[in-house]
Amino acid sequence: MKTLIATALLAASLVVPLSSTADAARPLATTTDGCLTSVPDPGTTEPVQICYTIFRPTGATKHHPVPMVMHSHGWGGQRETDPSAFTKFLKHGYAVISFDQRGFGESGGHAYVENPAVEGHDVRKLVALVSRLAWVRQDGPGDPRMAAIGGSYGGGYQFLAAFEELRAKGTPVLDALAPEITWNDLSDSLAPEGVVRTEWASALSAAAAPSDALPPNVYKALAEGAATGTWPDGSVPGTEDMASFFRKNGPKWQVSQGRRLDIPVLFGQGTTDTLFPLQQGLENWRTAVTAKARRHSIFVAYNGGHTLPAVLPSGVSVDSDPCSKELAGGTFTDLTIRFLDEQLKGRDTGLRGYGRFHLATPDSTCTTVDSVRANTTLDAGTVATTETGGAPLAYAVAEGPIRVAGTPYLTGSLTALGAINRAFYGLAVGTSPADAHLVQNNVLPLNVTGPVVGEQHRIDLPSVAIDVPAGQTLYVLASPVSDTFVGMGSRTPGAVVLEDTAVHLPVVGR
Repeated sequence: MKTLIATALLAASLVVPLSSTADAARPLATTTDGCLTSVPDPGTTEPVQICYTIFRPTGATKHHPVPMVMHSHGWGGQRETDPSAFTKFLKHGYAVISFDQRGFGESGGHAYVENPAVEGHDVRKLVALVSRLAWVRQDGPGDPRMAAIGGSYGGGYQFLAAFEELRAKGTPVLDALAPEITWNDLSDSLAPEGVVRTEWASALSAAAAPSDALPPNVYKALAEGAATGTWPDGSVPGTEDMASFFRKNGPKWQVSQGRRLDIPVLFGQGTTDTLFPLQQGLENWRTAVTAKARRHSIFVAYNGGHTLPAVLPSGVSVDSDPCSKELAGGTFTDLTIRFLDEQLKGRDTGLRGYGRFHLATPDSTCTTVDSVRANTTLDAGTVATTETGGAPLAYAVAEGPIRVAGTPYLTGSLTALGAINRAFYGLAVGTSPADAHLVQNNVLPLNVTGPVVGEQHRIDLPSVAIDVPAGQTLYVLASPVSDTFVGMGSRTPGAVVLEDTAVHLPVVGR
């Protein structure tokens, strides 16, 4: 389990071996380590050091300046210090700056989880540092030709940097982003509908503990949330109001302030990600960038991300990226380089797929669509589940063949008589209700303070991509428990019943 958690929390590795002895003999880059001074942690007066490593590719000079790629690590990680981590980027003529985020690696302070008032200063100071490097291509004073890469926490800083430059200067400064498996809204990710993803709350605390990265009140709040299943509101002495702590820490808040990014973005999101699931990336696509920018952006979903075994309800175990292969003939890193070649260097690489969603299925095929909105409504009758315990129940929606790609949801008449009513829902596929399994591991919770009788209600379902073959059936799965939300079901026995259930599906080809 520790290995799974560590793998899930750290960004995907970019290490690529050198291709030959001759290549190995020729230095890829000149490496420079350093630290800069940034603002103190809130409530303190001591400035914080943010440490970095700069990789200057061979041949980059004042007369032959090159674009810069910013990189940072996932939660619990640290910066890269070996040029081999960025072999492909350096060989394609990109410089790289990799940095330790506040609270991690050699950087000081505590992690405030991409807070504009804290980490916002850190990333802006790093951009300013790059703007003073004569061998980096500059578009103007304080405006280096620059992109950003990284996954998870290493994707969160990218949006922060671009939005904070936009707020401070009126332009994002960064020319392109390539965030992977990151969030739109941290509270909605960690506690959708106020129900805590207990496995991940515990894992995030554990990954931050070795460097004491989090403020003490946040550690206590995450522990409280994991124990009680309720997103802490600060009412317990010594704990943080988590909704307030995370309110500004993501694109959702930036958009609420009237800001959108008008730069191309290569989105990478995990279909089987149970921390920052597919819909978090889709919401960033929909809200964080302008319509003009979306025409020059690409959305790719692969099988992977922050993954833990889906046992109850049962899911799938697959790790593949068919869409990057289809678009660029290789990995997401290969796709990123082609994307940056076009956006930062103005090269026509023949890359296609702009303005569209490219979503991996569990069968490792790639489904490409122009919209992920539900376009088809089907009747599922009564969808019910017990509370506190019991097996997941599957309700037939449609017989295969049928293709679904996007964000589905349920509507119906809800009756639940408990004081606090919780249940978990997702789409499943199988030959019968007995062998139906989740399409891509995710469920979303219903959390209703009751009792309620016959109230019209909408229940969001996880975003998915699935080709249901002939001989199999698409189901709605309703469950009183979920291993992602361990211990977070209802506390009192009862039932959650949704009558006259309509299943709203994004069906491909209709």
